[in-house]
Amino acid sequence: MRKYWTLLAAALVLTLSLAAAAEKAPVKPGKEDKCPVCGMFVAHYPDFMAQVVFKDGSYAFFCGVKDMMKYYFDLAQYNPAKKTADVASIMVIDYSNMKPIDGFQAYYVVGSVVFGPMGQEFFPFAAESAAREFLRENNGKEIVRFSKINPEVLKELIKKY
Repeated sequence: MRKYWTLLAAALVLTLSLAAAAEKAPVKPGKEDKCPVCGMFVAHYPDFMAQVVFKDGSYAFFCGVKDMMKYYFDLAQYNPAKKTADVASIMVIDYSNMKPIDGFQAYYVVGSVVFGPMGQEFFPFAAESAAREFLRENNGKEIVRFSKINPEVLKELIKKY
């Protein structure tokens, strides 16, 4: 009987782990999905794609992190039915390996000589060391964390770079 409960517990842990991983997996944009900020077709820019997922399962795609941040910090303009409290996750593409990462935890390099689809861009990295290397190699100006960005900081970063 003990063996049965151990196997059942292991199966439950595995199932919950897989469910959590599936929840974090980004949805892939289709050919017709457009950035709600600039109107560009997101599938054309897979290296820069960002995604906001809401608690109700709805989501929005972006052609770059900069537009995703504009959207997030001004939901009243872009999606008046939603509030930031409705956001379940943000996914961005790690520029060092092109894999999706948690946008809330990323290190963002701004002010580099590398451009995204809409010009100056926020380049996300999962590892601070990778962000520092990119900053050094591409004349980046600074590294910012999502938690330090607010509407005023975003406007200043966009204006500055």
